[in-house]
This record gives sequence, structure tokens and C-alpha cells, in this order.
Amino acid sequence: MSGTQTTEPLETRLRRMRMRSWRRGTKEMDLILGPFADTRLAELSRDELDCYDRMLDENDQDLYRWITGQEAPPEWLAGLLARIARAAGVR
Repeated sequence: MSGTQTTEPLETRLRRMRMRSWRRGTKEMDLILGPFADTRLAELSRDELDCYDRMLDENDQDLYRWITGQEAPPEWLAGLLARIARAAGVR
């Protein structure tokens, strides 16, 4: 039920999102999203978690270009991606 509000228990949701962050389609995105998920997911608000969950459905190539600043991200995702990029030391 990614990208929507869920009745999933918070701890279960965080575990699922951590797993999806580490098991992406590209190693680059594993190394960017995995550590962020391990250290920062629990700090996110419910709305930010909803955004992160929705972001996990995005294509890795697009995410990489957005996070590295090669392309402008969609507006709904810009703030979260900037936070992820800073945490990863990407920009």
C-alpha cells in the first residue's frame, strides 16, 4: 500500500521502508537511501513518511538525477530529496 496512508503499525512500516531503501535497482541508490533510512526515517513526521513511501515507487535513475542535482525533482519531492542529498553528502 505504498504511497497512501496506511493502518500498518509504525514499526512494521519503518522496517518495510528500510528494506526497500537498501534493496533498490542500483547500488548507488542503495548507498544513498539505505543509510538515510537507517538513521533518519524514525525522525520523519507522518506526512514526510508518506512522501518517502511514495518516493520509493519512483525509478532509481530519476531519483539519482534528482538527488545529485542533474535534474529538478517534482515539487512534491524536492524538500525530502534535498534532505536525503545533504545526509548523503551528495550536494
